[in-house]
Amino acid sequence: MMRALVMEQGADGLASARIKDVDEGLMPAGEVTVRVEYSTLNYKDGLCLSPKGGGLVRNYPHVPGIDFAGTVEASEDARYAPGDKVVLTGWRVGEVQWGGYAEKARVKADWLVPLPDGITPRQAMAVGTAGFTAMLAILALEDHGLTPDKGPVLVTGAAGGVGSVATAILANLGYEVAGVTGRPEQADYLKSLGASQIVARGDLNETVKRPLETETWAGCIDAVGGEMLARVLGQLKYGGSVAAIGLAGGASLPASVIPFLLRGVNLLGIDSVMQPFDNRQRAWARIATDLPMDKLEAMTVPAALEDLPQLGADILKGQVKGRVVVSI
Repeated sequence: MMRALVMEQGADGLASARIKDVDEGLMPAGEVTVRVEYSTLNYKDGLCLSPKGGGLVRNYPHVPGIDFAGTVEASEDARYAPGDKVVLTGWRVGEVQWGGYAEKARVKADWLVPLPDGITPRQAMAVGTAGFTAMLAILALEDHGLTPDKGPVLVTGAAGGVGSVATAILANLGYEVAGVTGRPEQADYLKSLGASQIVARGDLNETVKRPLETETWAGCIDAVGGEMLARVLGQLKYGGSVAAIGLAGGASLPASVIPFLLRGVNLLGIDSVMQPFDNRQRAWARIATDLPMDKLEAMTVPAALEDLPQLGADILKGQVKGRVVVSI
């Protein structure tokens, strides 16, 4: 038996969460069994914890948790042996397959990544999908020519999980970081992570008719989408890029093609779920060297399985700051 947070569907079709002991034999098929030490909370986890599963959960009972880190307990794959430290993000684990909110998880070997030296399972979950996505976005911007001497980099949704890690990494790499937030009380928090400028959300939410504005940003990591993304595209410097990682402000893009044609800007889509293994290894290796662990610790909030139903509701309301680490 293993202890887990289980979502169960009631007669009314709505799901609720409770902590219970579950037979390990109910875990899905896979080559590697991991004793989970830590998991975390992402926006998708909040959706999976909601009464309707956020449109992500198809079958109940279900164990959410899209990320986990821990120690290999058993393996049928030569790449992993008992005692190896591993991390998993993505692959729709915690959505269509049981995830990390349990003492054990069984998954395909192809989905795992060995933890780099210098990163503990707890730190890996302080990073989680949010931090992994932030690193993928930074790599994409660098691959398209971004360097610290090009000018300031804008981070929207800066106080959230992705934004917090992105701000800390970019500042550590020598970039001038401008953090966008709709919560003025988070200014000191963002400055502690390395942001040199705080931009009010309202300054970028207003729609303008001009397709091009003053060239301001050398690059941007955008978690908002919608009108804000359209506005940022018109403020990018020549050849600048936006790495789009989220749609907190909406899935539409009321933009013009003019910034692409006259300033040669790039809109880079960042997917963290289905990334191939080599890209995952590259990102985790860079996280190990480029993310200041003291800054990571400062943005980390500890939690237990029992806290997750409330935290899931909070993150959907935009009320969670930084990174939540769940001790399993």
